[in-house]
Amino acid sequence: MSNEAIEALVPQLDAVERSPHAAALRARSYELLRAAPGALVVDVGSGAGRAVAELADQGARAMGIDLDEQMIALARQRWPYVEFRVGDANALPFEDGEVTGYRADKVIHTLGDPGRALAEARRVLAPGGRIVLCGQDWDTLVIDSNDPELTRTIVRKRADQVASPRAARQHRNLLLDAGFGDVTVEVHTEVFTDGSFLPVLTRLAEVCSERSAITRAQADEWIADQWERARADRLFAAVPIFIAAATTP
Repeated sequence: MSNEAIEALVPQLDAVERSPHAAALRARSYELLRAAPGALVVDVGSGAGRAVAELADQGARAMGIDLDEQMIALARQRWPYVEFRVGDANALPFEDGEVTGYRADKVIHTLGDPGRALAEARRVLAPGGRIVLCGQDWDTLVIDSNDPELTRTIVRKRADQVASPRAARQHRNLLLDAGFGDVTVEVHTEVFTDGSFLPVLTRLAEVCSERSAITRAQADEWIADQWERARADRLFAAVPIFIAAATTP
């Protein structure tokens, strides 16, 4: 990722991560990890590193892994007391059974072969280790609009741009296929009724227009509808987040 792309992305990530709902979801994922003090917990796809720092603050030996060197550099700058490494979810820099906790938030859907990454997670986790996966199903965005058919097209076509858009609904089966046990799944839905979600809605339509899935005029009309809804206090969008957890036998 270029420096320019990171500079544009990080403020958006920060805004999302600071929201009460996102903070509550992270806290729930830490509860499900059940990390003992000093236990090695890896956060795969750690981004700017907030979750890694929070886990470290709770007493875990937390380590962030991200494929992007620029993001790792930013995380090290922000949280200098925490360890971060450049690494691939499909080839983690750990020995067999070295890790006691594995967390991946909004990562699995970006992978072309989620099963391969979970097999790697299974390799590095010790017996009794915990894995927690968090993510959205890109086909299940709920958005009210004046044009339901166009909205369905936008949601579907935007999902088509994601490597594994339905990975979140597959979390349970992916974990079972990788040999994990004690699998649980929770759904936490965030509801947006104000302008805070407008940048996301705008980008949804713009990506579809850029990929010629809809026309520019359709995108502009749809975006204008969402902005007017926000102005009139009539915006409604809901994003279900799926959290799956499991134990290594």
